[in-house]
Amino acid sequence: MYNLLQPHLDVLLFEVIFPLMCFNDNDQILWEEDPHEYVRKGYVRKRGKDNFPKFIQFIVGTFTRYLQFYQQVLRRPYRQKDGALLAVGTLCDKLRQTELYKSELESILVRHVFPEFSSPAGHLRAKAAWVTGQYANISFSDQTNFSKALHCVISGMRDPELPVWVDSVFALRSFIEACKNLDEIHPLLPQLLDEFFKLMNEVENEDLAFTLETIVYNFGEEISPYALGLCQNLASAFWRCIDSDNGDDETDDSGALAAVGCLCAISTILESISSLPHLYGQIEPQLLPIMRKRLTTDGQDVFEEVLEIVSYITTFSPTISLEMWSLWPLMMEALKDWAIDFFPNILVPLHNYITRGTERYLTCKEPDYQQSLWSVVSLFMANKNIDESDLVPAPKLKGIVLQTCKGQVDQWVEPYLRIALDRLRGAEKLSFKCLLIEVIANSFYYNASLALGILQRFGFATDYMAAHAARKKKSGVLANFKREHGKKVCILGLTSLLCLPAGQLPGEVLPPVFRALLELLVAYKDQLAETAKAEEEEDEDDDIMDDFQMDDEDDEGDEENPDETDGTMQASESIRFQSLTQTLDPHYQGLANNIAQHTEQRRAEILKEQLDKKSSTTVAS
Repeated sequence: MYNLLQPHLDVLLFEVIFPLMCFNDNDQILWEEDPHEYVRKGYVRKRGKDNFPKFIQFIVGTFTRYLQFYQQVLRRPYRQKDGALLAVGTLCDKLRQTELYKSELESILVRHVFPEFSSPAGHLRAKAAWVTGQYANISFSDQTNFSKALHCVISGMRDPELPVWVDSVFALRSFIEACKNLDEIHPLLPQLLDEFFKLMNEVENEDLAFTLETIVYNFGEEISPYALGLCQNLASAFWRCIDSDNGDDETDDSGALAAVGCLCAISTILESISSLPHLYGQIEPQLLPIMRKRLTTDGQDVFEEVLEIVSYITTFSPTISLEMWSLWPLMMEALKDWAIDFFPNILVPLHNYITRGTERYLTCKEPDYQQSLWSVVSLFMANKNIDESDLVPAPKLKGIVLQTCKGQVDQWVEPYLRIALDRLRGAEKLSFKCLLIEVIANSFYYNASLALGILQRFGFATDYMAAHAARKKKSGVLANFKREHGKKVCILGLTSLLCLPAGQLPGEVLPPVFRALLELLVAYKDQLAETAKAEEEEDEDDDIMDDFQMDDEDDEGDEENPDETDGTMQASESIRFQSLTQTLDPHYQGLANNIAQHTEQRRAEILKEQLDKKSSTTVAS
């Protein structure tokens, strides 16, 4: 094919493709009569793959011819210059990677692009902004050129022509991402945001919201004075995007994409003000209509984004308002009806409701949150057609309730255990089996005597959990409970069993339970040390969303510190502990002594930390 095309490439590139890239009569009509449609139309990007050097020479020649007529405004070949700029912008990746050209890019921008910011032709001003944004992240040898480009783009945001305005906003995103020092932009922040507010009333475009999201992300807490206004404008823009998406043109999804962009930008704002919880109360009323409407079937396209907003508000607000509680039934109804794929996302706000609004969760009967939760968990757990990976949040929710509501939900221990054991019998995936066993451990932690009696009635082997926890690979590493959190839950569950009154736990069960506890304590201690070492070697991820992600360690309620469990048991059951230790072989006796020493060391460290904190507080006051 190439051999057939090669003799005609010059004609194809210079007489067919390049003229198509140039600004034409149809573009001019759109520019004048419907600038919104011109913006939506965008640019057709064509990449030159063959005959690249010759094509670049042609582009440079176009720039040169344009300069020859620069003093003759009426004779300037504006449209050819437009096409040349489009080619340079479209080929940015190729030009930046080619040694022959990348050293010349800055001079091309200065000589051929920057002057067009003041061109009498609006389409060239727009194209100059777009091209400049394409090259914002090159290495400028003269930083004043970077500053000049940035200020040209910012000035373009005040251009009377809408397309220039829009392209300047999009270019700004690239400059903010490339900017090493935001001090130059910071004084302009109020002005920039004001221009955004105006543009959001004019244009529905996802890139606009993503640019705003970039600004918020990079300025962080400094955006807080504008957070309320930003969320108000983004909420209004969201509804306009939804309205436009409900129009007659089923092929144009720009409204839907822009709506998603608005919600993502709102989430970024909520993240940026996480250290200023009082602001959430001001912002929440602006977002409630979106949350209420889009947590139903009407919001399937943006369900995940709306859940993220709910998660931020329920995590960082000083308290969870009654209005936010009104969203619980909507989420549970969606979950039962069609939203099982979003179960992990819904787990985050449910965790917040239970742990931060425990009293309401326990006492309210209209609606009955406890029954509502059980109806969903039991429905899914009883359905053997649901894949185990989709059920992961269900045992986690049971653990959250048992840990958070200790001593207040006795009536749920038996049904929680029954359905966990039923699913455990046919569980295939090891990770899911571990989560189900954690439900048993959580029930022991909640009330060991109550849970033990229930399990005995069910005919469940008391030492099953211990055997599962102590199982090892050939390498000697524990085979199960790879997560720190899983080990922690099992440690607390087994400790609760061992602390039962003498005679309540069968004598033959005590040794295997104690051995499993020691194995877990040592593994947990070692894993914590490895984690601490890794964190010292790497920069920690400071994304605030980690505060309520439920995929790893802190996915359930507050528990005691396992570092102290063995020491606590020694203090309260010293005779029993000594008796148990004496029955162990030398290996496990060594583990027991190791844990005892570590516990005393950690107690001393914790006491010192508390005294230091108290001392610093006294000095500060």
